Parts: sequence; structure tokens; C-alpha cells
Amino acid sequence: MSDSTRLTISGLRLRGVNVPMRRPLVTRGGTVGIAPLALIDLHTEQDVTGSTYLFCYTPLALQPVLQMLANLEPLLKGQPLAPLDLDRQLQRQFRLLGAKGVVAMALAGIDMAAWDAQARAHGLPLVRLLGSAPRPVPAYNSNGLGLIGAERAAAQAKELAAGFTAIKVRLGYDDAATDLAVVRAVRGTIGSGITLMSDYNQGLSVAEAVHRLDVLAGEGLAWIEEPTLADDHAGHAQIRQRTRLRIQMGENWWGPHDMARCLSLGACDLGMPDAMKIGGVTGWQRAAAIADAAGLPISSHLFPEVSAHLLAASPTCHWLEYVDWAEPILREPLKIENGHAVLSEAPGSGVAWDEAAVERYRVA
Repeated sequence: MSDSTRLTISGLRLRGVNVPMRRPLVTRGGTVGIAPLALIDLHTEQDVTGSTYLFCYTPLALQPVLQMLANLEPLLKGQPLAPLDLDRQLQRQFRLLGAKGVVAMALAGIDMAAWDAQARAHGLPLVRLLGSAPRPVPAYNSNGLGLIGAERAAAQAKELAAGFTAIKVRLGYDDAATDLAVVRAVRGTIGSGITLMSDYNQGLSVAEAVHRLDVLAGEGLAWIEEPTLADDHAGHAQIRQRTRLRIQMGENWWGPHDMARCLSLGACDLGMPDAMKIGGVTGWQRAAAIADAAGLPISSHLFPEVSAHLLAASPTCHWLEYVDWAEPILREPLKIENGHAVLSEAPGSGVAWDEAAVERYRVA
């Protein structure tokens, strides 16, 4: 490695924004209308900066996440920018507390920003730094289709399917008949040529999930995502044993070890790690190795900009979940062409700020 690519961390720039979502998402757990994002710029003494963002789910968590990142900054200053070494160091720091929740989010943000800086220092897109060439990644549109009823869902599905070959509908209405009516209304609008995924957002008991999946069994759904509580791996295994539909899990795996426990119980047919919860780029690579050994197709959850690079470098790449929640603050949003995410040769992960927009939505 040349001197120009040996980086030393000098500090963090941290900001919080609340970005209004173009299509508020209504789920079994509530309505999400704002994307609370923690923005991270990791600076180095060599004037190379790595950038990323964290999705905090609720504005209530934005300030705690930013504060945790600020608390970690003194541990980072003066450290060589070596993502694997940083991960080991920071994981050790929280071994007794446990790296989940706000702590895990902050560690993943530092990891993603560090990898972005590393890629920029080498003049490479992240996917090339990870050992793969940029390639189109199949994407499904996940912007909307919440619990809005059959008529509105059908109209929105037509919009979402434009330019895509796959979309996702949220389910979990008061009864199975309404779930079925919504799926049929959406299918009637998009036709048989569009792949249709579904997501229950952890909204059902195990018994109710078994019943509803039986009702939906003949509707051509590509997968059923998190029908019951995400941490109930045994419950998902029971559901999986009693349906021919494919069970999708992973957006709530807190790190590769959690993923491994889930797979050991036979809880799912498909996986979809979340770049933030799985442990950033470092955690994703470990998850991708587990998936490869298990023959498990993996998709992504949120963070489409960095996730497109990670999936392109994953042996069992399946689908990219496309959401546009961060686009209003990005200088160059991820390109989708013919239903695929298109990676450029620009250095880094593709995360760069539209500073005027950041200031417009800034709250911290």
C-alpha cells in the first residue's frame, strides 16, 4: 500500500436530518412518514473523507444515535483507518454491554464510513475494493404499498412497477380475507410478469401466520417476510414447516452470529441482512460467507446505495430492496435502469451529500 492510501482518522462530522418520505409507509406496527437519518463524515489526516448514513426508524432515536457516535469519536482519533481492526477494537469495547441497538448502529456507521474512505483513497468503487466488478443488481421497488386498502394499493402498485420487474406489498390487515383481496388487487394491476414480494412486518402470531399463509398459498407471492416476531426463530421455523411459501428473514439480524443462530433453527428459506444491523460492510461480508456456505440467497434491506455494492460482491446475491428515502439529500442518487441498480466506477459507495438539502432538513 502506498503512503497515499495509508489513512489516519482525524475525527467525525455528525448531523441529523428528518427527511419527509414521498410515500408514507403504513405497516402493522404504525405509520412511518419521516426518514430520520444520522449523517456521518469520517475525516482523515490525509484529507480523504468517508460518508454514510444510518436510518434511525423514529425521530426519538436520532439524537441518541448521534450522541453514541460522538462518544466514540475520541476512541477513533489517531487510529489507522483499517476497518477490520477498528471493528475488533470497538466490538471489544462493548463486549460486556453487548453490541446491539444504538451501539450496533453507531459501530456499523463507523464501519461503512471507513470502508467508503478506504475505497475513495484507492480510487475504486466499493464493489471493486471488495474484489468484484460492478454489475447490474436486480432491484424491487419497496417505496410504499403499506396498509392502504385494496383500491389504493392497486393504484400505487401501478406507479411502483414502472421501470421495475418486482415490487413489495405490506400485509397484516385485520383479517386474512382483506390480505387476500389486496394481493389479488395488486396482482390484477401489475399482471403476471412482475414479481410480487410481501411483508407482514412481524404482525402475526405463529398460529395466525400459518392460517394466513394457507390462504395466500396459491397467489404467486415470491416470499413472505417476517410473519411473526423477528427474534422468534423457533416460531418462524414452525411456520416454514407448515407452508410451501418461502419465508424471508434477516432485516432484524443483529450481526452475523444472530444470523447463524436463525439459520441453525431452519427459520427461513431466504435472507435479507440490513447493512446497519448486520454490522456494516465488515458484518455483511461475514454474513455473505455464512449465506454462501448455507446456499442461502440473500437480498438487502434498506441502504440501497451501499447495499448494491455489497450484493454485487456476494456469491448468493438475490434482490436489492430499493427505497428512495435518502435521495433528497444525496448529490447523485442510485440509478435504476431496466429494474436493476447500476453501479458506477466512481470511487466509494456512492454516498455524497447535497449540502443545501442537508441544511434544509437538518435538525441536529
